[in-house]
Amino acid sequence: MNPVSPTKLLHSKWTAVRHVNKEKHFTVTEVEYNEAGAVVHCVIEAIHSNNEYAIDWRELKKTDNWRQGWK
Repeated sequence: MNPVSPTKLLHSKWTAVRHVNKEKHFTVTEVEYNEAGAVVHCVIEAIHSNNEYAIDWRELKKTDNWRQGWK
């Protein structure tokens, strides 16, 4: 399980274990929090194509799908 802190999520870098639409490297570009400080919206952006995808930030914790950093 990847250690992911919701407060340090913005601008973090991720590598997809399996390519997503021929894209592998991503960065978190948007994070929205509610009044209690919980993440309600997270967007990742592919580095080469600049395609954006909404994602549940908890998915980034799964080492089967994501690696922290660009590898």
